[in-house]
This record gives sequence, C-alpha cells and structure tokens, in this order.
Amino acid sequence: MTVTPEQARKLAFSATNITKRYGGTLALDHIRLDAEAGMIHALVGENGAGKSTFLGVLAGRVVPTEGEIEIFSKPHVFGSPREAHRLGIGAIYQELTIVPRLNAVANVFLGQPHAKRGLLSEKRMRAEFREVCARFGVDIAPDAVAGTLSTADQQMLEIMRGARSGAELLLFDEPTTSLAPPEREGLFQVMNQLRDQGTTMVFVSHNLEEVLDIADTITVFRDGQLAATGPRADWTKASIVRAMVGQDIVEYRRVERAKAAPGSPPLIVARGVTLPGACEDVSFELKAGEILGIGGLVGSGRSSLLRSLAGVESMSHGELIVDGRGVEWPTRPRHAMRHGIAFVPEDRKHQGLVLGMRAMDNIVMSNIGEVSRYGVISERKIVEKSTSIAREFGFSADRIGTMVRHLSGGNQQKVLLGKARFCAPRVLLVDEPTRGIDIGAKDEIMSTLRSLADAGMGIIVVSSDLEEVIQISDRILVMAHGRVVDELDQSGGPVQVTDILNSAFGVERHAS
Repeated sequence: MTVTPEQARKLAFSATNITKRYGGTLALDHIRLDAEAGMIHALVGENGAGKSTFLGVLAGRVVPTEGEIEIFSKPHVFGSPREAHRLGIGAIYQELTIVPRLNAVANVFLGQPHAKRGLLSEKRMRAEFREVCARFGVDIAPDAVAGTLSTADQQMLEIMRGARSGAELLLFDEPTTSLAPPEREGLFQVMNQLRDQGTTMVFVSHNLEEVLDIADTITVFRDGQLAATGPRADWTKASIVRAMVGQDIVEYRRVERAKAAPGSPPLIVARGVTLPGACEDVSFELKAGEILGIGGLVGSGRSSLLRSLAGVESMSHGELIVDGRGVEWPTRPRHAMRHGIAFVPEDRKHQGLVLGMRAMDNIVMSNIGEVSRYGVISERKIVEKSTSIAREFGFSADRIGTMVRHLSGGNQQKVLLGKARFCAPRVLLVDEPTRGIDIGAKDEIMSTLRSLADAGMGIIVVSSDLEEVIQISDRILVMAHGRVVDELDQSGGPVQVTDILNSAFGVERHAS
C-alpha cells in the first residue's frame, strides 16, 4: 500500500516542551517536534546532545520532567513501554535485549508468538522466520542459540522482531553499528518497504551518509536543545556538522607540554590491531610524555581499540613493540600489565571497582606486593600508599576508608584512576575519564593526567566529549567504522571539534 498525501500529512507524534533533568544536568530543554506519518525521521547530534534521551521518552522508557506528547493524536503514557506498545510504538535499541539461551526463532517472536488455544505454532513461526530473514537478506539458522551468534546477527534478531511487530511508529537507536554493508542494505530495503506501507520510523544514527540516504526529515540536537529540523533536501553533511556544533566554536585552553627530544623513540608501537567486528588494522605510535586522544563517535571502534591493547579482548591480535622490542600480544589484562600497560575501563562500577570494598583496598589491589611482606598484608602500608596515590587525583584522605559504593561518581573515578596508577604503568589507557562526574572533579582528573604525562607516562584517552579530547590531547587519531581515518596534530595550532567530525563523517575540509 502506498501512502497517500492525506496520510503523509497526519502526525505520528507531536512533542511539546519536552524537558528532562537528571539532577543538575539538563538532558532535554523544552523540545517541540512533530513527525509526519509514513516518513523516516532521523535524529542526529554529538554524543550527549539529547537525541537518545528523546527517543527513550518516545519509547516510554524515560519519564520527562515536563512536557507532553501525542501519539497519533492520543496522549502518550510516560514510563511504561507496555503502554507505548499499546499505542503502536515499537523500539529497537542499541543495547541488545535478546535472551541468550533461546534460539533465533524464539527471540524474534518474543512477546508476540503465533499461538492457538494456548499452544505455540512452531511450524508457523519457523515459516515466517525464514520469510523475514529473506526480506533482510540474512542467513540465520532458526535453531541457533542466540547467545552463540555474532553481535551483528543478534542485532538483526532485534531488528527483525521490531519490524514484524506491526508497530505504526518504529524507533531505531543506532541499529547499524554492528552490521556489515550487506546487512545494512537489507535493513534499509525493509525500512523503505515499511515506509511505503505507512509505517513511521524515527532513526538515530551517527552515520551521516546513512541519514542522508534513508531519511525524509532530519532533526539536529545540540546540548539538549533542538538546533534545526528540515526536509532531507535542505541538508548536506557539512551543514549537518555545522548545526551539530554551532557557529561559535570554543577554543579550549591547553597547557603545552615540553617537546620531546627530536628523534626520541616511541614508548610503544602498535601495528595492525584488529578485533573482528570492532576495529581493523589500526596502527599508531605513542611517545613518553604524550597524551594521544582517540576521537570518533559511537560504534567507531575507539573503546575496542583500548580494550584490545589492555588484553581485555582475547580475540584481538596485532603487533606490539615496547621500547623498541617486540613483545607478545596481550590477550589477558595481566599480560598487558607485564608490558607496563594499565587500563581504566569505561564502566567503573561493573568492570573497574569492587563496590563492597574500601577505597584504599581498591587502589592497592592492582599491586598487592607493594603493601605486603612474606604474604602478610600491612594495613599501615595500605593506608599510607593508597592515601599518597589518591591525593594525586584530588581524593580526600578522610575518605580513604569509605566503602566505594558510598562515594560520589567523581570520587569513584578518582579511586579507579588511583588503582591504575598504583601499579606504576608506563602506558595508561583511559576510557571515558570524566563520564558522569561534576566539573570540579573533571578539572582535577584532567590536570592529573597532564601531570602524569609531563612526568614521562604515555597516555591514551578515549572520550565521547570531543571538546575534552581536544583539551587533553597532543595528537588525535580519528576513528570511523573501526579504522583510523585521520591524525590531527595540535602542535601546529588547536584542533576544532569540526575537524574531528568532518574527518569522522568524511566531509571534505573545503566543504561549505
């Protein structure tokens, strides 16, 4: 069925003054936005711009602080995904919601099985499963256990579930980050089919080429506000980037480091770093006293690169040279630590800290030998050494005995950084060093990282805040689709956010 002009003019949703506050953070600031029925509406913006939060409000997962939305002229019920589904909304999230132990068919029909008189119709579900696979151009075995499938295939199961749900309004949050080109093409073909049948879709993506290819309307979010919206014909990649960043670019003050001696050898050299499905053939050098920033957007492979170097990803491989000597590629964190490489993970609560232990215990656990003798741990040494390390990051000595779960996010991050610092690494890998912390803690952490680099440590920083990457880094590698696409050196002048975004999106420098 082809959408008529009358149907196209109907509104799938109308949002009025949608505002969302998280404590002192204003994630959405009085958003007013309409979406026509039977269209694909793309939401774009920098990380943290508010687009995913707005999608969460539409999906019923996020309750706005104020404002209202009508879904096909009916009042939205916030905070209830079940009620959102009743209104005709289906959501496909970037975070996978598959059930790992169920097979592929069961995951696609999860919550909406074919049944008669309480009995599941396995034959009917399998037949439809094969039909949906054919529509998307994918080959997934019906009996395959979902948890054993690749991330891309798991994402396709999510998308297939949403596409066959019969929802009138489908929400896609970065659906293509783990998909190969053929799978992306299959997804876009199905999206076009759904649009022709009258389904409305809201599509969040950092891939501007995809946005310009698939969307009818494009809306740009910036700093929690609606920066601009208009039909696809009004946009180019360059104009989208300008709307994302704004006309006035702030140049952040950087403390210049002492220049390395000419010809000084690199501290580490990484060549051909590859993690299947995440990053491919990444090579770079890092000198002592240098902070190397990794710029890019969601799905670019930034965190996967750090995790591979840290030995967290056992399937990664590459060549690693430390102080001019080739060493075994780390496939365990302890292997990386033997090479003098320490890692500060993005998820401090689940991957970095033991919340039920004291701050001092978390700090020294990376190098217990420093606080023990003949196998006997010294409480006095724990207090002394952990306090000394914590002070480097502005952590109060009065809280060194506090359980980590009772600390603020900023103080937890300081403990995590102290833990990595305590094992005396030569190379420090830091993933999202200031996520979820206040501006005071952020300044302390940034200053300490600069001081550590000035003392001779090599540091690699990944941050979703591109301004932060610029502020802290001497050089910046820009990643997109798992590869390094550019290198920006700040020695010749400060890099701008637009430089990183233009490189990530493949916009020519002279584009207007």
